[in-house]
Amino acid sequence: MDANRDVRISKYLARHLRHDPGRIGIVLDEHGWVPVEELLRAAEAHGFRFSREELTEVVASNDKRRYALDQERDRIRASQGHSVEVDLGLPAVTPPPWLYHGTVGRHLAAIRAEGLRPMNRHAVHLSSDRETALRVGARRGRPVVLSVEAGAMHAGGHAFRVSANGVWLAGEVPPSYLRFPDGRGR
Repeated sequence: MDANRDVRISKYLARHLRHDPGRIGIVLDEHGWVPVEELLRAAEAHGFRFSREELTEVVASNDKRRYALDQERDRIRASQGHSVEVDLGLPAVTPPPWLYHGTVGRHLAAIRAEGLRPMNRHAVHLSSDRETALRVGARRGRPVVLSVEAGAMHAGGHAFRVSANGVWLAGEVPPSYLRFPDGRGR
């Protein structure tokens, strides 16, 4: 499959498995899953046809592993990043001492004041390494990487989860647990 088609299908999946399933008439179950055949039929009915083979290739080749296929039950879901209500069923786990968040400079004043909030998603997304956070921040401009004292946060009663594709999730990150590139906290 050509790279442009791969990207188009991936973006289509993101829109409908994370944010707007009703737009094409699919219903995610409580954990975000939808039968593959239902997704394929709905996409075709709304003018975007792709095959099961293309879908499988997009899921397998996505460098961020954004989607999960359950072959046994023939269903698919987004790994995280939903703005629609789903319970991914991820258990709370102990995070490493430090996690990282990529952003851009124009958001720093608000982050210093309010911390990291999920905004229109269910959780704040964090990375286990600076390089990934840098790539995430670069999607919106000149990146800034914030360090998150995840171990201290966890000790303070905050829950962490990790998605199937390795993205760390937290309900919020209060400003007191953030370290900025200038070496300062709040």
